[in-house]
Amino acid sequence: MTTLLKIEKLSAWYGDSRVLKEVDIEINDGEIVALLGRNGMGKTTTLHSVCGIIEKISGNIFFNKNFISNLPSYEISKLGIGLVPEGRRIFSNLTVEENLIVASRKGYWDLNKIKQIFPRLSERLTQMSNSLSGGEQQMLAIARTLMTNPKLLILDEATEGLSPNIRNEIWTIISQIKKKDVSIILVDKYLNKIKKFADKLYILERGENAWNGKPSLLTDQIIKKYLSV
Repeated sequence: MTTLLKIEKLSAWYGDSRVLKEVDIEINDGEIVALLGRNGMGKTTTLHSVCGIIEKISGNIFFNKNFISNLPSYEISKLGIGLVPEGRRIFSNLTVEENLIVASRKGYWDLNKIKQIFPRLSERLTQMSNSLSGGEQQMLAIARTLMTNPKLLILDEATEGLSPNIRNEIWTIISQIKKKDVSIILVDKYLNKIKKFADKLYILERGENAWNGKPSLLTDQIIKKYLSV
């Protein structure tokens, strides 16, 4: 397999507070990788560091053989990294269709492909996005990011606060996206789904690597030690 994203000894700070301590993560082409850990352990900071959102970092981040640690977020996005942030952050004053096309780039994912994989959105293209349900807004956030045609899709808590039915729809969509050769790194709380869909897991504990491996190797003892509340 070809390495798509390689994070080496990543440290990150908010002001004088060090949040990440030499984190190492590797994602191959076509993989779904889950980043796990209790709240406040550095998962979102890791994702934001990859996207160029954190101002003070050290270490090396390589994406598709490009060194991206020192690049601004818009340049990182152009290279093919798409972030679906926690909290959706859709453009509420635009229609569904306007949200989808506002940041679109040429590639596999176009409006027709999006309508196929998100049938709910295809029925609501002319609606204002703020009139959608929470689950539909989350689908729109994912679809909008796909329209940038990323090589790596980053999902931060994509199913948080949604009903079980909508969560299942989003997990089905995630599996369909993977089939189109898009790598995915995600943060999510639903371990049973993560173990079903992810190829590899990384657990962070207080901003450091605590464990990594295939889902089949995740024991009850590891879950109790690092993930139980």
